Amino acid sequence: MPASEHVDIRWHIGDVADAIAAGLEARVDLDRSAQEVSGIDALDEVALHPIIADSLEQAGFGVHREQRYPSDRQRRKRTEGRRCDLVLTPSKRPLQDPQAAATLFDDPDAVPLNRAYWLEVKTVAQFTPEGPNAAWSSELLGTVRSDVSKLAKDSMILNAALLIVLWTATREVANNDLGIWQNRCIDHGLPIGAPAERTLAIQDRLGNTCCVFRIYPVHHM
Repeated sequence: MPASEHVDIRWHIGDVADAIAAGLEARVDLDRSAQEVSGIDALDEVALHPIIADSLEQAGFGVHREQRYPSDRQRRKRTEGRRCDLVLTPSKRPLQDPQAAATLFDDPDAVPLNRAYWLEVKTVAQFTPEGPNAAWSSELLGTVRSDVSKLAKDSMILNAALLIVLWTATREVANNDLGIWQNRCIDHGLPIGAPAERTLAIQDRLGNTCCVFRIYPVHHM
């Protein structure tokens, strides 16, 4: 029997959070020792993805970037359809390709799409290289909620979460605004669960002194 059929996969959000925290802290320490002019908080969201992906890989996860949502895989062209930032598998196992099922290219150790961990990533900085972020509220309260909706509405995704990474002047700012965001999601009926949170200090180069991130589990709507 293929490994993907008889091994029970259990996802622990705390393990994912610990892996990301370790990777971000390592990068912050590297920037500090190298006396970099710009810190990690100056990176845009796309540039942060490889750091997060590497953090998870170092912790032993399989990390598959920019994967099409299962419901969008009905499209004939692989270039079509919405994509999820990161899809995780345990023990660095491959992710199953439904189109390879029952062919010579079907890896018996691959993890089915509905048993992998689908993770959307959103990062927002209170201060950017251009100064205070005028779009702070709209980025946090608007576009982030759309990621929750995407994950929640795909019936083939059983394990999903939204990672929100905030770079702020104080931890209090992050906690306050994340609390507002969380309440807005609940008010709109978006199915988020209790988050795992991690905090780390960063060197103040732009006005941000800390990183606060939360991983919110997302359930079906």
